[in-house]
Amino acid sequence: MAKEMLKGNVAIAEAAVRAGLQAYFGYPITPQTELLEHLSKRMVELGRVFLQAESEVAAINMVYGAACTGVRVMTSSSSPGISLMQEGLSYIAGSDIPTVLIDVMRGGPGLGNILPSQGDYFQVTRSAGHGDYHPIVLAPASVQEAIDFTVLAFDLAEYYRHIVIVAADGQIGQMMEPAELPEMRPVNEKRPEWALTGAIDRDPNIITSIYLEGHEMEAYNLKVQAKLKEVKKSEARWVEHWTEDMDLLVVGYGTAGRIAYSAVEEARERGMKVGLLRPQTLWPFPEKRLSELTDEIEAVLVVEMNAGQMLEDVRLAVSGQIPVGFYGRMGGVVPMPDEILDAIDTHYKRLAIRLRDKERV
Repeated sequence: MAKEMLKGNVAIAEAAVRAGLQAYFGYPITPQTELLEHLSKRMVELGRVFLQAESEVAAINMVYGAACTGVRVMTSSSSPGISLMQEGLSYIAGSDIPTVLIDVMRGGPGLGNILPSQGDYFQVTRSAGHGDYHPIVLAPASVQEAIDFTVLAFDLAEYYRHIVIVAADGQIGQMMEPAELPEMRPVNEKRPEWALTGAIDRDPNIITSIYLEGHEMEAYNLKVQAKLKEVKKSEARWVEHWTEDMDLLVVGYGTAGRIAYSAVEEARERGMKVGLLRPQTLWPFPEKRLSELTDEIEAVLVVEMNAGQMLEDVRLAVSGQIPVGFYGRMGGVVPMPDEILDAIDTHYKRLAIRLRDKERV
């Protein structure tokens, strides 16, 4: 199919439709409202379920109910709305059912503003709800990746029977770029054997997150941990540039990673041996690859649109072997390439001094 100019939010919504989305429940909140608006038309046109709930709390519980029937279901929101969904997300994770959630991040904390931010990193990666689990988290850096990751999210959710979050900062939701939408998939009317159907001619399925006995709750948790171990082994995704010849590695995701690409490219042209690693999954974080690269470099610079949240995962992966620096903007301020280039230059000069000192020793 030919590429067309698409706004990020609209592209995500249409990608979900074409991936076989059967039911959507949500509540309007900027900067993701166009996503809901697009689905309010398309889902109705196709005879599928669209419902604007009275709140994010209601929306996530409607998603929970629909997901129990085995259909492809989704909700979307932005930072404060995701906060309201935390309990429902944990119930979904505790019931072993697939769900897709789109988070178009805005500035915070509190009500914040409608500008792009990456302040939800902890919220979406550290569990997105109480209990011992992680959702799978995909982080696009372009409208095309937002489309591709939305389709992927449904496939991963069904394969692992788990929550998959597409975490797109507000810049991705609001920007327009040429992108290619996928072909329309037929809606799968066949329900999985675990799903609730309301049938009375067979033994009932029971979906619950309640395990009153400690050993039963632990057994379920062990099952979840085994699933997450497989996810960690198989689903970490990233892209890297100029990593075959570098002393300093820049790590950034989403819009920050995309802008960092331009800064790293300019740094290379100025003779600095700098590479870039852009995680496409925030969980599982590509810690194994970062750990491998640590043996080949002298320092890391993390770039984020927050106060330093992915920074913690980078430090864990590096395990104290080399210095880890940070450059971030907060509150919806998007860093410019020249800002990141200045940060690269500063860290590279420090690196050069340290390397000279090592040679003298």
